[in-house]
Amino acid sequence: MRAPHREARAAQVRSVGVEVSAPLAISPRPRFEAAVALLLAARLPTEDLTADHCESFFYSGKPDAPTGMVGLEIFGDVALLRSLVVAAERRGHGEGAALLDHAEAFARAQGVRTLYLLTTTAEAFFLKHGYVRASRESAPAAIRATREFAGLCPASSAFMTRPLT
Repeated sequence: MRAPHREARAAQVRSVGVEVSAPLAISPRPRFEAAVALLLAARLPTEDLTADHCESFFYSGKPDAPTGMVGLEIFGDVALLRSLVVAAERRGHGEGAALLDHAEAFARAQGVRTLYLLTTTAEAFFLKHGYVRASRESAPAAIRATREFAGLCPASSAFMTRPLT
């Protein structure tokens, strides 16, 4: 019979070869042109995006070539989460989840109590992160008034929400 400490040591030795990635560096205010390029590469809407939007956007990667990005439009205690995007070659490594966590923490710090979003391609991702489908009719007036809600995202988009408690 092996001693418990020897089994623990054996587990440590086996795990030495496992690569541990460093925490993702997330920065505020991506450069507008770089933000638009990343969104266009992912076929996400940019028609309503202005440099002012970038004040509440965060990115990972280089300033001139971000690999991931997320944005918020804040309206008091509600916000629209928008433009969560990760470059195709970086997907599946936790970058999107890290960006989402960062945006949620920022929103909480700004007094946001509920986040809303629209998606045509990432419903499963958001479901895994605590978002639920909601009826578009339940959207607060401030969210309904955004260009993204009012027309840029098709009516077939999943409308989702998550309380930030």
